[in-house]
Amino acid sequence: MPSGPADLKAERHGGVVDIQFVVPAANTDGTRPANISRIDVYSMTSNQAVSAADVIKFGTKIASVPVKAPVDPNQTIEPDEPEDVELRGRGLDPGARAHVADRLTPEALRPVDLASLKKLKDPKPKGGPDWAGPLLAATMPRTTRVYVGVTVTTKGRNAASTNAVVSMIDAPPVPEAPTVTYDEQEVTIAWPPLQVGFAAAPSTDGVLPSTAIGVSLPTVAYNVYEVSDSSPPTLFRLTGTPVTEPRHSVPRAAWGERHCYAVRAFVTIDGASLEGNESESMCVTFTDTFPPAAPQGLQAVPSEAAISLIWDASAESDIRGYIVLRGPVSAETLEPLMSEPIQETFFEDHTPSGARFAYAVRAVDSAGNLSPPSARVEETAR
Repeated sequence: MPSGPADLKAERHGGVVDIQFVVPAANTDGTRPANISRIDVYSMTSNQAVSAADVIKFGTKIASVPVKAPVDPNQTIEPDEPEDVELRGRGLDPGARAHVADRLTPEALRPVDLASLKKLKDPKPKGGPDWAGPLLAATMPRTTRVYVGVTVTTKGRNAASTNAVVSMIDAPPVPEAPTVTYDEQEVTIAWPPLQVGFAAAPSTDGVLPSTAIGVSLPTVAYNVYEVSDSSPPTLFRLTGTPVTEPRHSVPRAAWGERHCYAVRAFVTIDGASLEGNESESMCVTFTDTFPPAAPQGLQAVPSEAAISLIWDASAESDIRGYIVLRGPVSAETLEPLMSEPIQETFFEDHTPSGARFAYAVRAVDSAGNLSPPSARVEETAR
């Protein structure tokens, strides 16, 4: 008998649940290949505990994923032997990851009445009151949607199964489109915070703030995604865990690249969590408009009819070169001595003996941005 689908998990995003699992490659005794022809996925919404058998019997089959089956199921190899068994069919290979999408229609959201289906009697004892304890808000049963993946043998028999559960709490609102800003080091994605549920009134004029009793209040966090330009677009999550602040920063991509970002709200109530649909994406093309830092360590050394300048190399990795500035000592603005930047961190200015000038240096990066001038130095040629 084959093993059940491995690593089965269900993630809900608004009105769609993404079910993922790995096609088993072995049977329950470890031999290979797994005796599988397909994997059936069942689902059922319920507000009470259910078993895998209940879901298979009373739920709905939402998908049937074909799998490459062995030509002879009785021809198997041991776990430590090399693979040499013929498979047939056009389904998934053993070990492949499968995705199944379940769109939550109104019918899918309606809990199944198992008691009616099983013809069970009301287990509540008669004669007692319908309540117990203080008169607080009614405790609502938790509604969940259960997914069961079942491996089906080449003879059509159900084998092992695995399951996953998602909560059917209300989806959070869609956040507004984020704003995207960046500098030379990182990108910051920010968005207006959401208010989910009702907010407790603050204290005023000596009145204590209101406190909810018997009612669970949701908490809101956010996941940030990078959105591809493909059709349909794919989303890559940038947040390892949901963030509580309405902003998130990531390292900046290369200059000239275009990237798009979107945000999903992640709400938690009574231990159940749900991520909503993504916001409108915001795209930006990274353009280098940031000037490099001013060069440091400028020194002037006089010689016969010349003044030699030296300075420290700039630390930025995209420095294209340097522009040397010169002018009279009394000048507020110095003029460049060259039209194109030089690569070297030294320059010799040939001047008449006795001439005194002020000098500064500016760095130029590969995007053409000019740094502020360095500190001035003054010197007189001998």
